[in-house]
Amino acid sequence: MSTLKGACIIGQSGGPTSVINASAYGAVKAALDNPNITRVLGSLNGIVGILNDNIIDFGQEDKEQIELMKNTPSSILGSCRYKLASPDVDDTDYRKILETFKKYDIKYFFYIGGNDSMDTCNKISKFMLQNGYECRVMGIPKTIDNDLFGTDHCPGFASAAKYIATSLTEVYFDARVYDIGAITIVEAMGRNAGWLTASAALAANKGMGPDLIYLPEVAFDIDNFIESVKKVYEKENKCIVVVSEGIKDKDGKLISEYANANKAKDSFGHAQLGGLAAYLEGVISNAIPAKVRAIELSLLQRCAAHCASKTDIDESVMAGKTAVMEATSGTTDKMVGFEREYVDGKYTCKIKLLDLSSVANTEKKVPREWINEEGNGLKQEFIDYVSPLILGETDLVKEDGLPKFAKLKKVRA
Repeated sequence: MSTLKGACIIGQSGGPTSVINASAYGAVKAALDNPNITRVLGSLNGIVGILNDNIIDFGQEDKEQIELMKNTPSSILGSCRYKLASPDVDDTDYRKILETFKKYDIKYFFYIGGNDSMDTCNKISKFMLQNGYECRVMGIPKTIDNDLFGTDHCPGFASAAKYIATSLTEVYFDARVYDIGAITIVEAMGRNAGWLTASAALAANKGMGPDLIYLPEVAFDIDNFIESVKKVYEKENKCIVVVSEGIKDKDGKLISEYANANKAKDSFGHAQLGGLAAYLEGVISNAIPAKVRAIELSLLQRCAAHCASKTDIDESVMAGKTAVMEATSGTTDKMVGFEREYVDGKYTCKIKLLDLSSVANTEKKVPREWINEEGNGLKQEFIDYVSPLILGETDLVKEDGLPKFAKLKKVRA
């Protein structure tokens, strides 16, 4: 592959995580040090920034602020949920992107995101190729949902899993303060895949967590749910339940839609989730005479940088750096993926490259054999899978007792 010189552009898309900026940091650092990359640009609000020519120059940022990106949560470049149409149907957006790439001599495009973002990468890569414009496109994975196909796990998942397991351990103790009976229902994120909700099993495995865990991988039955809660409550006088926001009945209907049949939809056609714990609180309150509390973890689980996994941070940085290294070596139309190995019994993470076309719009779910027969708990296989991913503590810089996060100047290119 011939040497390709030009600018690169980095964008972030979809829901933020506590380590998405660690991936951006890895890509920015590697790009600034690479002789084949003439300029390191950032697209504000993902692909929308490229469409609107809303682009910043990382070369104008202070080095200290770039270093702080590694432990800064959320998407420092901003995000979007914008779905590109198929170029065969409407190529307007693609032609705008091509114009922007030509304007800034962009020869490398790095996009950090989940399933839909990898679909965007794939479409752009193919359009550039078909139109004779040489641009190497690399996807950098990101999703707390951990549902990207082909990779052992995704940057962002481990830190969110660590936060959920930690929070459920704390809730466990709080729920036992009083001598009265109590039932606590906690709602975690996860539309179609229950990896995040399942991570509460780490707390349960220590004997300090939920009694029941429900994932979207198993059809949810309200009557069985009530009986299971009642059984635990009658025995313990306490019960903690964790439910994934995306649990569905046997017909595929979201349980959250039982309370609100007119759920709004996002730009990708996904029903807006949330409110499930509150609905189930009402269901249990009507069935069991006990104090019932609903907790929705909501955005907290994806932005808790103070509780991030060092393993997750380090692997996220590695993913960003690898994308730049591979692209400048000639690789294109790939996503950086992770492969697990055990060396002398110790977990290690290796890089593997995946075709964007195989990753885009394909979801990886929790294996059914890792879920107990009743569908309300996890087996040891899941514990063994997730345990090494949450290890290590963040080296978050603090100032006056509070985290010191990056603040970019965002000088327009």
